[in-house]
Amino acid sequence: MTTTIVAALRSERIKFATLRSQWIAPLVALALTVGITTAVNAAYGQVDHTPGEDQSEGIYYGLQFGHVAVACVGILLIGQEFDTRMIGTSLTAVPRRGRLYGAKLALGAGVGLLLGLVSTVGSFLVVAATAGVDLSALGTGRSFLAGVLYHPLLVVLCLGLTAVLRNLGVALGLLTPMLFLGTTLLAAIPGVREAGQFLPDRAGFHAMRTQADPTVHYGHWTGLLIMALWAAAYAGLRSVRRYAVRSG
Repeated sequence: MTTTIVAALRSERIKFATLRSQWIAPLVALALTVGITTAVNAAYGQVDHTPGEDQSEGIYYGLQFGHVAVACVGILLIGQEFDTRMIGTSLTAVPRRGRLYGAKLALGAGVGLLLGLVSTVGSFLVVAATAGVDLSALGTGRSFLAGVLYHPLLVVLCLGLTAVLRNLGVALGLLTPMLFLGTTLLAAIPGVREAGQFLPDRAGFHAMRTQADPTVHYGHWTGLLIMALWAAAYAGLRSVRRYAVRSG
């Protein structure tokens, strides 16, 4: 009997809820993002208003650490199945590979969107209560939207790249240090800085800024589009199909 997309999505939701590592990762991301943002802005308080000239730097300060855990959400959604060889069992239950992968993407995007909404609202609230937020400032609404959407885009991107790599350890070893230090270091190297601004997390963080950055050669909305294109590029559907053939 053909498994419907609704049934496939329900199955993925059950797996997500029952595997502790998968539902703990979003909680860790939320705790890091909002917790660090709270601590830093409470330390600055009314003294220096925010840690940077652009108020988004204070609002999303914790996300610079929390987005590593956000990436792990996407990595674990499919990486654990490759690691334990359970992807073959999943494909037996849902023979339509595109349907299975679509369910994983939908779940990842949904979890990421909910996480992004809670995280961004939480960050705005704690900064408003400590350093203060000018909600009437130009670009604040767009910054909020970009902050919310950054999460599902990052989850989908990491899920897709993990499907391409077909290895949990390699995905964790490659993506987490790259997000934590790699792109920041690349952006500081003369000659590489120009290309580094087109990396997904750099583009996403630029989209969250409320002010223009003269060193970046594209607009805020374009930054969000660049990140979306990265996520689409690592769809990883062919990788799942190839793995199914090898497993068979």
